[in-house]
Amino acid sequence: MTAGRFSGKVALITGGSSGIGRAAALAFAREGAAVVIASRRVEPGETARTELQALGADAEFVPADVSDSRQVEGLVKGAVRRFGRIDCAFNSAAGIEAGVFKPTAAFSEEEFDQHIALNLKSVWLCMKHEIDQMLKQRSGGAIVNASSVNGLGGVAQNALYAAAKAGVLGLTKSAAQDYAKEGIRVNALVAGGFRTPMLTSVFERVSPQDPSAAEARFAEMIPLGRVGTPEEAAEAVLWLCSDASTYVTGHSLIVDGGLTSSFR
Repeated sequence: MTAGRFSGKVALITGGSSGIGRAAALAFAREGAAVVIASRRVEPGETARTELQALGADAEFVPADVSDSRQVEGLVKGAVRRFGRIDCAFNSAAGIEAGVFKPTAAFSEEEFDQHIALNLKSVWLCMKHEIDQMLKQRSGGAIVNASSVNGLGGVAQNALYAAAKAGVLGLTKSAAQDYAKEGIRVNALVAGGFRTPMLTSVFERVSPQDPSAAEARFAEMIPLGRVGTPEEAAEAVLWLCSDASTYVTGHSLIVDGGLTSSFR
């Protein structure tokens, strides 16, 4: 493999078997990084690992539920055993999809706990163990947490997802301040609509008879006039982890085709 921006670096990506996480894993691999991906689903994870290795990357897949502390600790320790260190981390796993379509008071307490555990606690657990490892290395590092434009404000019929994604922004900015002096940069990808299995499932629920019509209506709301590709989001993640952004930390990078530009 030819040298790239991340040659000699190790990248850990949760949610790496699908969507933006998978696109980021492939992008890191193309840029020379060794890549560890994690996801709950084994078959897609193994498929993604094979794709990474086909690019010539050293790659490892670890099945993990990142809302479980022991599994996250095992994931990070396993990555270090395999590659010796972690230089970059992209925490992109999402446990419960957007588009549940319930008003705020209609959610159960169990649903609240699930949303927060899988979409917010999971990010904190990953950061906790990733940062501990980076501190041991004494050479800094870069972490990107996946948030969403849903986390920028309230969202009708989607309160718990919005709350969790807003929480990710708070965690990100707080950690950025806590560890800046140790050279650990922490930023957030605030994603708009990207062509992922999650967004496709939302379109299917909105318009079961014609999901493409739901997508077309959504695209009309976006100034660029289209849904983004996972590869476009991945490029933003790589920039935040690269030496091109060494003075950027605590930042919420909104990548949404202009969707929220009229009110932010």
